[in-house]
Amino acid sequence: MTNVSLVFSPVLPLNSFGNVLMFLFSVFLAAAIIFLNVSVSVSILLSSALRGENRFMYMLSTCLSDICTGVSYYYVGVLDVRDSFRSPTGTFHIVPTFLGLSFMAILAAQADRYHAVASPFKYGQRMTRNRTLVVIVCYWLYAFCIVAATNLVQAGVALQIVSIGSFAGNIVTVGIMIGLNVRLFIIATFHMGREPPSEERDSKRSSVRLILVVAGFFLGAWLPLFCYMIACYLISAPCYTFKNDGTDPLRILPRVNAALTPILYLRGSSALRATLFSQVWRCWKRR
Repeated sequence: MTNVSLVFSPVLPLNSFGNVLMFLFSVFLAAAIIFLNVSVSVSILLSSALRGENRFMYMLSTCLSDICTGVSYYYVGVLDVRDSFRSPTGTFHIVPTFLGLSFMAILAAQADRYHAVASPFKYGQRMTRNRTLVVIVCYWLYAFCIVAATNLVQAGVALQIVSIGSFAGNIVTVGIMIGLNVRLFIIATFHMGREPPSEERDSKRSSVRLILVVAGFFLGAWLPLFCYMIACYLISAPCYTFKNDGTDPLRILPRVNAALTPILYLRGSSALRATLFSQVWRCWKRR
């Protein structure tokens, strides 16, 4: 009974003004992540025009993983739990996987936009909507296959797998994302400037700028945690551990980014804003 009461208590005792503010911030952050990502997801699902574009399918994938991140943050961020392999209150590495899925979705969206801009004719032939959905389903399945594999082995072995995989994966994926950002910026700045003015060029340019901004904010939120994890791995020494994810500033940043990403999507897409205001929020107001 004591263990249960400890699990369902706030991570910080509500005996000071600072602790109360931290508790309210965590609750508000989780609610904001869920509300904003649900709004964007419903907007995409309600619009057949948006569902027909590959970039919005990647947005939907990002929002779905971030909704799960917001819901799970009530547990790993607000309550007094530790989400690790050896912890009895852990989530079997499921909660970090939702953050990883958001990372993979943005990386895949960057690769998709690069392909669309660099080879527009081949892109139209290769990346149909069904193939895009297959790509999305594949990285979701891959992520949870890794979760299943790590949970089938001993905690020590699982920790080694995750540590080595995170170390190598972070370096590779961050390198790829930065490289794609540079290439997309060059294309958006020079190559598209040579194309004659047209509606297609403006749409292509806005989609490239949107994914560049989203990826830039994503890297800004994730790089401090990546650098910290890489440094801990290289020095082979135990790093400072916070009470839980809700008290660790390096792990709060990716959650803040999960709330910021749908705002960037809405800011960068007039079609998405129009659907949200005309269909989703208007229907909620009527109810």
